Amino acid sequence: MADDQERDLQRFLENVDEITNLIQEMNSDDPFIQQKAVLDTEKKLLLMEREQEEDGCRTTLNKTMISPPQAPENANEMNPDAFLASVEKDAKERAKRRRENRVLADALKEKGNEAFVKGDYETAIFFYSEGLGKLKDMKVLYTNRAQAYIKLGDYQKALVDCDWALKCDENCTKAYFHMGKAHLALKNYSKSKECYQKIGEINPKLKAQVKEHLNQVTLREKADLQEKKARESLDSGKNTAMTTRNLLETLSKPGQTPLFYAGGIEILTEMMTDCTERTLFRTYGGFSIINDHEVIKRCLFLAGKDAVEEIVCVSVLKLWQEVCIDNEENQRLLLSHPDMAKLLPSFMDSRILVIQQQSLALLLQLTQTDNGRNQVIKHLDMTRLCEALLSFLDFSDKKANTAIGLFTDLALEERFQVWFHANLPDVLPALTGALKREPKLTSPSALCQCIALMGNISAEPTARRHMLAYEEFGDACLDLLVKCEEDMDLYREVTYTLLGLIMNLCLEVPFLSESWAMKISRKCLSLLNSQDGGILTRAAGVLSRTLSSSQTIVEEALTAGVVKKMIKFLKTGGPTASRYAMKTLAVCTNSYHAAREEVMRLDKKFNVLMTLLASEDEVVVGNAALCLGNCMEVPSAASSLLKTDIMRVLLKLAGGDSQETAVQLNAGIALGKLCTAEPRFAVQLQELHGIQILNSTMKHLNDS
Repeated sequence: MADDQERDLQRFLENVDEITNLIQEMNSDDPFIQQKAVLDTEKKLLLMEREQEEDGCRTTLNKTMISPPQAPENANEMNPDAFLASVEKDAKERAKRRRENRVLADALKEKGNEAFVKGDYETAIFFYSEGLGKLKDMKVLYTNRAQAYIKLGDYQKALVDCDWALKCDENCTKAYFHMGKAHLALKNYSKSKECYQKIGEINPKLKAQVKEHLNQVTLREKADLQEKKARESLDSGKNTAMTTRNLLETLSKPGQTPLFYAGGIEILTEMMTDCTERTLFRTYGGFSIINDHEVIKRCLFLAGKDAVEEIVCVSVLKLWQEVCIDNEENQRLLLSHPDMAKLLPSFMDSRILVIQQQSLALLLQLTQTDNGRNQVIKHLDMTRLCEALLSFLDFSDKKANTAIGLFTDLALEERFQVWFHANLPDVLPALTGALKREPKLTSPSALCQCIALMGNISAEPTARRHMLAYEEFGDACLDLLVKCEEDMDLYREVTYTLLGLIMNLCLEVPFLSESWAMKISRKCLSLLNSQDGGILTRAAGVLSRTLSSSQTIVEEALTAGVVKKMIKFLKTGGPTASRYAMKTLAVCTNSYHAAREEVMRLDKKFNVLMTLLASEDEVVVGNAALCLGNCMEVPSAASSLLKTDIMRVLLKLAGGDSQETAVQLNAGIALGKLCTAEPRFAVQLQELHGIQILNSTMKHLNDS
């Protein structure tokens, strides 16, 4: 009993010390220490409740022994039990208030978000601040308020809020993101980079976004240095610097004729000979003076331009080219202007040849760097731009190659790919129009590049389904294949690339129209007579994917002698051709007895199939085993293999660990058919303990 009393007394004293500290922390001026103390108190009370439950009646008895009933010496002093009860009550009340405050803070946050979306940043800040009045350690309120401060240009306050958010959570990436933006606006470039780098350390999955923001900081720092140098040049009284400023002031004057402005722009263009002049153009508002000028703007946007308006447009396009040379900040300002989203694509689609040429030259210049390509994708109307680039297929010269090459370069960018897959249905009519071009009226190499781009896009299942759902696209592929066949020597590359696109489309067998698949198959059966190995291989590839969509296609293929051609492929072709040929034979022999008989007739003792069973390509092995099993239904086929080691080969495959389950399954099926057709193989199977292997194979069959 004495030991229990001593232990309880020690525990009580420890509790008193700990509770005293908690009370001091709850009365702290620091809101974060206060909130932490409340949470710690809640945990302490839960622990004390559990301890009381465990002690049971003993605790009550011991407390009586330690503190027997007696009159207190000082009536103003609170006894320990009452003190603990008071603290417990206070902590519970604080916890309750905290829960109530969180509900209120969340509601205020939502009101702040609504105001932010509407662009009412002052009101948003008010609600976020009210929310923080309810709950001091709610980090999202700090980061949201920081974002609103940034919108208002109050970067110092934004930094303070980011610091508070990081006190709530030292790994808060949003805080570092807004802090990076605020430092960038304040031209604290090194600190801005540190913030973005910290995001990458906290969350490596954000590596791409971090890289983009670091690039923005680098470009802004570079632009800042350019502007500093430009100011120094102006302060030094350099003639060209003064002339650039004076010219821009002259061009900003209203009420002059279009030719007056065109002449001034041409002089200005000639002066853009170095980075300093290009930077001065920017710092003195050159982009807004040109792009927002009433007379110049009217000339740029008019659909039917007369000769004078055409001169203005061409002069502006040439100026843009000059001011954007090696000046990424100028490129950004040009492309981010609200009018450019539709203006530049419309220039490229213009009926005036010189405007088309100059706009293509400008776009080609802008897309020479990663940053330039990203700016183009970010700011321009990409659907119209794709349509405009594809319209250059109307030319048969290098302009077509340049435009489609530029399209291909953009398609390599991740941002473009994300956009393209999301907007493919809108772009499909333009892509279909490209396939409808007459090969003899466009550049074959540009058309080939364009189809290769479509082939790359069709490697993604969702894209293939969109393409197949748009019937005109599939029909255009077929029509172009027919046109190319008229002069295979001239359009060999186009045909080869087009077959690659069609092969990808045929991967989606459930989505294939039987009528379309039949027409494509007939065309590919015709191409099997080609002397070109590449064309032969891809034609066989298409057939290997379309045959399974219709029995009629298989029948026509057998009538056209496809078995003989595929056996020839297997004897003389490369690994890719062998894969397609073996798949074709597997499909044919799976459906028609005549195909099995012809395989046996053309491949004496199944030497070709036996060789393929040892291939390193598991797809080929699986289809070879399937084809061999199918052929065992031909009389005398099984007996022709009695003097071979086919039993051991198939057993090894059936009991192997191939990644392709079809290898084990098809080998096991072939073993079963072999033993059924020729009883002597059944004896061999027993001698080699093959029943267990077959049982294992059946398990694979059941699992699949």
